[in-house]
Amino acid sequence: VMAARRQTAEIVALIGLFFSITLFTILGFARDWEPPVASEHGVGVDGVITYLLWSTGVVLAVGAAAFMTFLWRYGRGDVGLRPVATPRAERLWSVGPVLGMALIAETGVMLKGLPVWKQVYGPAPEGALVVEVTGQQFEWIVRYPGPDGTFGQVRPELVDQTANPAGLDSADAAARDDLVFRKQLHVVSGRPTHVRLRGRDVLHSFTVPAFRVKLDVVPGIITALNFTATTPGEYEIACAELCGMGHYRMSGRVFVHTTEA
Repeated sequence: VMAARRQTAEIVALIGLFFSITLFTILGFARDWEPPVASEHGVGVDGVITYLLWSTGVVLAVGAAAFMTFLWRYGRGDVGLRPVATPRAERLWSVGPVLGMALIAETGVMLKGLPVWKQVYGPAPEGALVVEVTGQQFEWIVRYPGPDGTFGQVRPELVDQTANPAGLDSADAAARDDLVFRKQLHVVSGRPTHVRLRGRDVLHSFTVPAFRVKLDVVPGIITALNFTATTPGEYEIACAELCGMGHYRMSGRVFVHTTEA
């Protein structure tokens, strides 16, 4: 009798622990941890995130309830209560959840996400402000093409962290009017921005949480993303890839200006 009571107490404790973890997870992800959206496509990104949280949250709740039920009914060692599974039932419960999760995680995300990904990672929109951002340990170098609208040549051997952080080639006429900023990206509210990303040393990840954009910066490869800022103000640029001991210092600011300004 004592052994049975002890086993029951252990099962109750295990169920309580599992229930607490499940409840903590659901309540934790039910809170909106993101900053307010400040880009046109950001609402769509949040829609994908909300869909995933709701769908996987329901799966988690149902799975946890089933697990706790099985623990209570069959976890106390009574051989007579053990369920007997047929081969057909085993196949059903093996294939069914896999297909269900594939439907949720792949089909649902593609249907909701593809239009958004096209906006962010597609070609530069017509009339977009084109900016080049170079990631290096541990800052962002921002370059604009200047009045001529053409980016000039850059050469790695000309990079000087004080006088010429972008490595502009003064022998190229197109480079002479290029504008270079350190840790500052200036864009116009309501106008599409096309950001070309370059890496100078190790992997970085260009991230603006308020715009819901994130893309890896890979040395030797030019990657690009688009966004249209909607709310004038100042926003954080972060690096979402551990890039060295000074990773915590690799930040910058996006300044969103009105058209008049």
